[in-house]
Amino acid sequence: MTTTVDIPDTAEFEEEVRSWLSTILPVRPEPTPDDRPDLAVFRNLSDEDEATLLENVRHYRRRRFDAGYGAVTLPIEHGGRGLPSSFASVIARVEQEFAVPASTELISVTTGLVGPAVAMFGSDEQRSTYAEALLRTDLLACQLFSEPGAGSDLAALSCRGVRDGDGWVFDGQKVWSSGARFADYGMLLARTDPDVPKHKGITAFLIPLDAPGVEIRPIRQMSGGASFNEVFLHAVRVPDSMRLGGVGEGWKVTGATLAFERTASGSVTRKKGGSVVELVALARSLGVLDDPVVRQEIADVYIRSELRAATADRVAEASAAGVSPGPAASVGKLMASDVLGRIGEIAADLLGANITAEVDEDQFAWTEHLLGSPGYRLAGGTDQIQRNIIGERVLGLPSEPRENRDQPWSGRDRR
Repeated sequence: MTTTVDIPDTAEFEEEVRSWLSTILPVRPEPTPDDRPDLAVFRNLSDEDEATLLENVRHYRRRRFDAGYGAVTLPIEHGGRGLPSSFASVIARVEQEFAVPASTELISVTTGLVGPAVAMFGSDEQRSTYAEALLRTDLLACQLFSEPGAGSDLAALSCRGVRDGDGWVFDGQKVWSSGARFADYGMLLARTDPDVPKHKGITAFLIPLDAPGVEIRPIRQMSGGASFNEVFLHAVRVPDSMRLGGVGEGWKVTGATLAFERTASGSVTRKKGGSVVELVALARSLGVLDDPVVRQEIADVYIRSELRAATADRVAEASAAGVSPGPAASVGKLMASDVLGRIGEIAADLLGANITAEVDEDQFAWTEHLLGSPGYRLAGGTDQIQRNIIGERVLGLPSEPRENRDQPWSGRDRR
């Protein structure tokens, strides 16, 4: 049963959040010329620095949750406040005014995806044991979704889950699991029935990552960081009490979990890579800001950046009104990847050979942007998948061939 929610006045809510933040955090200091720009798309941190970062942000997240701002968009019956996603945006916007500890993908996945999924699909015991602990970051959880042979086509996953008495045994490999080395649990999608079509034979589980048979290996990216991991499961045994939702209903759980990305419980979104403002500063420092070709390139990427921001606003407004943003979310993701890539290309053109050698610390920082931006075309849904969605759902183009959609997964063409 859905509980009636009293929607507060937005302006009053914003001032309430600002007043609370002012009691626990200092105001964010104004940037100075001596600040080194953060131009990394993906962070390059040591394990020690990553652990310290997590400790700081978890301390803040616990205080935020206890104050009632940790799960504002989650329905009341699932432990949230049931507010529209616009209120999560209000929190994120006000947080930008204060020295909020830097966050990570693992925190976002824990509080914005796995925590809400457990609250919505978990049993009463799972909710009482894990949901609040995840939303409060007492526990951390990563996603165990993608596989080497099932990235964009996630429903083709092959990690097997076999029923064994009152439990399950898992064998397989997962990849691109952000923060897995620091997570307590993983939300796992496994193939539990290979003899039905691929979307129908998947079941979701919450598995402890310190269980026997779990092996986690960091993946070193070309930009330097190793926040991604591959996870190997070798005869990993988990009780049936860790299953999320019904057997074979994993795709339903997956769809809802990924939808939480549009209505996450509110967080500071870390700026990814260099911005147009920082690109202008680079051109000025190199003395080429008056060059007509440079000005045209910067103007072009500025326009694209503003259009991306306007599209993001449309998605947020649709979510706040309770309307699915539909393909607009794919358009926004595609535009974000495009802007990041173009900014990196312009910076590389401006710097020339200097982008490959640290002759100037601030200039060399653009290397992290240039090497990290291609990865953003894959993260959160590849550009190719976004184009398929736009082509089929917006332009009405013929859909991709899906001859094996209704065939049993075990009998599909694996070429």
